[in-house]
Amino acid sequence: MELWILCHRCRKRSGKRRSKVLVDATVYLNFMKSHRCYDAIPTSCKLVIFDTTLQVQMYGLESHRIETWRDVYLQYPNQLLVSISPEASLFDAIYSLLRHKIHRLPVIDPESGNVLHILTHKRILKFLHLFGKKLPRPAFLQRQIQQLGIGTFRNIATIQQTATLYDALSVFVERRVSALPVVDEQGRVVALYSRFDVINLAAQKIYNNLDMTMQEAIRRRSCYVEGVIKCHPDETLETVIERIVTAEVHRLVLVDKADVVKGIISLSDLLQAMVLTPAGIDALVS
Repeated sequence: MELWILCHRCRKRSGKRRSKVLVDATVYLNFMKSHRCYDAIPTSCKLVIFDTTLQVQMYGLESHRIETWRDVYLQYPNQLLVSISPEASLFDAIYSLLRHKIHRLPVIDPESGNVLHILTHKRILKFLHLFGKKLPRPAFLQRQIQQLGIGTFRNIATIQQTATLYDALSVFVERRVSALPVVDEQGRVVALYSRFDVINLAAQKIYNNLDMTMQEAIRRRSCYVEGVIKCHPDETLETVIERIVTAEVHRLVLVDKADVVKGIISLSDLLQAMVLTPAGIDALVS
């Protein structure tokens, strides 16, 4: 009789622990489901909308207009504009961003057709960071990144600092990545070169000088650039989130003690782990 009572009590305690773990894991999931896209729109913000007749200012392409590129884009199958309603949940917004592998999600009023805002991974994570502080703290926040397996750790796309800008552009196209850690001969990260930097080639009018080294290309950047914000495998998820939100970057480079690149942790990886994985959804699967 005493043995049955002890076992019954153990089962009750075990059930409570399982319930607590379940609640912990779904804290951010429930938060995102209970908030609308409209909630994440800043009170004051800027939204730039291009006229389709605007000319593209780039050598050899000055005669083209945005509408020309749009028409070419829409000729390909499944290339429809992905958007979302302001009344849709932030959970739905996260799923759309990750599932379609896009970085910007237009919030469009279904009645007027007006674009109200552009939601990004960065904006959603910042919204959670600001307004989710009163939420219970999930236990997985204190686990190490290497234990959680968040990020990309195999076949990392990097570029040598002695390689050319053309080499970097080729990697962007072939690997379909949004940023490249620039490394030295020992594999240590020295800079980060992103697709945003490629866009600025036009502004600087150096797009016809693609044989320059990455080292020179980085030195000639005149606009604001995302710095190399690093993290280590033994740091906790909470530390990583705080660092990426504070630095306002799109990714962290995971390095060992010698600063050798071991992985990349992106905003997509974090949102997948914090919101979609507890729902049993893996939107990052190709």
